[in-house]
Amino acid sequence: MSISMISKDYPYLLTREQASAFLGIDPKSFDKYIRPHEELDRFMVGKHERYTMKSLIHFIEKHSV
Repeated sequence: MSISMISKDYPYLLTREQASAFLGIDPKSFDKYIRPHEELDRFMVGKHERYTMKSLIHFIEKHSV
């Protein structure tokens, strides 16, 4: 499935909850294992972090074992 097909279900900038749903993990797991990494690109909207699907996919592919 391509990103363009998936992106119809999500906005361009994802909240923490949307990012964790996109990855298929619990938001608490996202906070513990993914969010702390400086290598994860994020966009700040005021004090709130937002993520793109592209940055999440890139991060997961880079850190796959």
